[in-house]
Amino acid sequence: MTDPEIREILSDTKVIAVVGISANHDRPSYHVAEYMQAKGYRIIPVNPGLAGQSLLGETVYPDLVAIPADLKVDMVDIFRRSEAVPEIVEQALAHLPALRTVWMQLGVMHDGAAAAARAQGVRVVMNRCPKIDYPRVM
Repeated sequence: MTDPEIREILSDTKVIAVVGISANHDRPSYHVAEYMQAKGYRIIPVNPGLAGQSLLGETVYPDLVAIPADLKVDMVDIFRRSEAVPEIVEQALAHLPALRTVWMQLGVMHDGAAAAARAQGVRVVMNRCPKIDYPRVM
């Protein structure tokens, strides 16, 4: 992904579902979500162990399927192991046409799931962090 493509994604995105977010303030998933929220994005936390609780002022959902369509998730940020990505992408695609980007965090990559998302017109970022890219390209 080029810097202009990353800038376009970060400029166009409004609502980010963070899959695998932790309530532990020391975890990277919490820091990234908190940072992106501070930059004006709406964060929708996704973690089955925290479902129904509140995190960063938002209700936590058990999975992407449980997120109401009216929240219009346009980016899914994945903090899970690479082998979990295909199921997450399959759930994410249920949010079409709002869904525009699947973002896999540092160390997270899955070519097959990326191809499935791209086949549906969804942009894919792998092995990158929006908290790192945001100050660099915005």
